[in-house]
Amino acid sequence: MSTFLSSAAVLLSTLALLCSGFAAYQVYTLRQTVETVNNSSNSSAIAPNGTINAQASPTSAETSAPSPSPTPGTTTSAIQAGQFVQPAFGNKAKVELLSVKRIKDPESGNRDVVNVQMRIRRLVADNTVAASDTVSVSGTTARNPDTSETYKGVDLKRSTGPVSLFQLRPEASADAYVWLRVPEAVNTLDLFVPDTAAFKNVPISTN
Repeated sequence: MSTFLSSAAVLLSTLALLCSGFAAYQVYTLRQTVETVNNSSNSSAIAPNGTINAQASPTSAETSAPSPSPTPGTTTSAIQAGQFVQPAFGNKAKVELLSVKRIKDPESGNRDVVNVQMRIRRLVADNTVAASDTVSVSGTTARNPDTSETYKGVDLKRSTGPVSLFQLRPEASADAYVWLRVPEAVNTLDLFVPDTAAFKNVPISTN
């Protein structure tokens, strides 16, 4: 009887040890699984942040990059009142340039036309002016001061008629204009109004 009890006790002890070992193995396996899951979660959480930062860097670089400065166009200011005044027919009259402005040709659409506006003023008394003292505005020409190339009027219809000093009272004036064909690249002109001293280095307004 005692031998049977001893054998049973040994068997129970062995079973208890086996159960304890199996339980410890299960706990260890469960801990490894939990750690693996946590590591995977942390890696997944870090990866998007790294991707966002990598994508954000070019944006920051683009934001801080200086934008190119626009190149201003070439613009010439209008001439001032009294800036260009020359005598005509000796000292019988004077011609003042009011405006020398580049405009668009209404027929071709090109900006190769310069509108020259002037004021012709009679200065002397009646007995000193002849009937032939007439400014032929349509005969106005221009010259490139750099190349000496000359430019003429667009058409007789693009100019006022002749201005007669004989028909003007002393100190009275008449305004006139003429269109000249001038290439777009030209910005300065020498102007020659008939029977009038030359106007030198006159800027062409593009405003």
